[in-house]
Amino acid sequence: MREPKTWDVLVAGGGPVGLMLACELRLHGADVLVLERLTEPDATIKAGSVNVPTLEAFRRRDLLAPIERFQAGMLASVAQMWAEPGKPAPDVTVVRERMRTVGGHFGGLFKLDPTRLDADDPDLDITDGNPLAVMPQIEVERLLADRAAELGVEVRRGVAVTEVDRDDDGVSVRCGGAEVIRARYLVGCDGGRSIVRRQTGFDFPGTDPCITGHQAMVTIDHPERLSKGWTRTEIGTYVHGPMPGRILTVEYDGPPTGRDLPVTREELETSLRKVSGQDVRITAVESATRFTDNARQVTAYRKGRVLLAGDAAHVHSPFGGQGLNLGIGDAVNLGWKLAAVVRGRADVDLLDTYTTERHPIAARVLEITRAQVALMRPGPHTTALRDVMSDLMDTHEGNACFVKLIGGFAQRYDLGGDHPLVGRLMPLLRLADGTTLADHFHDGGFVLLDLSGADQLRAFATGTDQCVKVVTSKAESSGLSGLLVRPDGYVAWGREDGTAEGLPEALSRWTRTSCQQPVGASRS
Repeated sequence: MREPKTWDVLVAGGGPVGLMLACELRLHGADVLVLERLTEPDATIKAGSVNVPTLEAFRRRDLLAPIERFQAGMLASVAQMWAEPGKPAPDVTVVRERMRTVGGHFGGLFKLDPTRLDADDPDLDITDGNPLAVMPQIEVERLLADRAAELGVEVRRGVAVTEVDRDDDGVSVRCGGAEVIRARYLVGCDGGRSIVRRQTGFDFPGTDPCITGHQAMVTIDHPERLSKGWTRTEIGTYVHGPMPGRILTVEYDGPPTGRDLPVTREELETSLRKVSGQDVRITAVESATRFTDNARQVTAYRKGRVLLAGDAAHVHSPFGGQGLNLGIGDAVNLGWKLAAVVRGRADVDLLDTYTTERHPIAARVLEITRAQVALMRPGPHTTALRDVMSDLMDTHEGNACFVKLIGGFAQRYDLGGDHPLVGRLMPLLRLADGTTLADHFHDGGFVLLDLSGADQLRAFATGTDQCVKVVTSKAESSGLSGLLVRPDGYVAWGREDGTAEGLPEALSRWTRTSCQQPVGASRS
């Protein structure tokens, strides 16, 4: 009998994070299998927007077009929400311009305006769009499912992981009955109640929940009785919009009970009437979910041949739309590294950088979400705090700080190096040939950008055992002479003086290749 197949990587969980990771792994040559317990994509209303790091990850993989098409349809829906009673909906162009001024919220304070940022702020050169794009999580999942199919990723639905066994050579996963699947590595992308995390003993410390939240798409009999947007009351907080029928309620009376029970129309109506104080009735429910605000994070993202990503590694409240984006960032960071290890292009210690780079990012997000819960509490002391925070957000510096915080502009990795771009997302440079730097990342490799015009850096990339694409061009007003950018879009090396100083070391560190100084090349 033929020996059962051993996969390079087994991904438990076929939501957006698992699919994004599988796409990245496959793009870099790994043999990957995705197991998803649900037979169909989960259409329950969840995250509603993607931020700058996610948008730029999609741009690098040539996935922006579907997002732009969805945005066009979404604007028409928002226009209906903004229509005054008895008047036609505003023109979509008016809505588009108004949306440009919305940089998200912090604790329900919608004061953040990206159009007030300085055009020459160096933190803004990583993108050419808004810090947020409204796109429901189910649409992101559909986009990534299509991408996975294009890349030939095998996704098995209706298959739940129930047991995990590890040894020195790999991982064996049992799914339901007798079926056992073998892989060299296992990545748990199976959500906040991750079976993989529990089965393999990851520490998961954090803070306990204190709220009960509901989010739903519903039909309301008198929607005009509800304020539009975010409203804080003596009981809690409720949200109405930005699309017709979307509601969210938050009550500060402890975590929800019966988390696994279906959310009923009566439950939603009771919460909405209680928090809003309005006489409204919910007549139909399209999609609904409960949530709370327990905030926890594993102490390390890897235990031997098992790794975690997304909600399996960190959970928190949904405020500020951070969770989906945080998980996509995990997948983008881990994908190329794990593929390099399983394909023999890198030593296993490259995987240690996954925790060291991503753990601080998630820890900061947990702080952000805890702060927002505190800022939304009922009571006069919180009201006073909100007044002070509102004044701060009205200032130039305060607005910039919070727009960049929510939009993901502030994310950095500690990669060493003395150039200010090292460790941050690459700038969206427009090159002389009409392309952008992002256009050269569709195949997922490293990019070495030579802006000196002399093609002098190419020799340093010769012999690297990972794909290092050398792009020689010019870029207006960049002040740069060269950049080395990792597959995840983060800058690993940069110079402005026309030399290659530090480049061999950066190539050696990240491509795991001994990059000797080529004959005739100058390093200083």
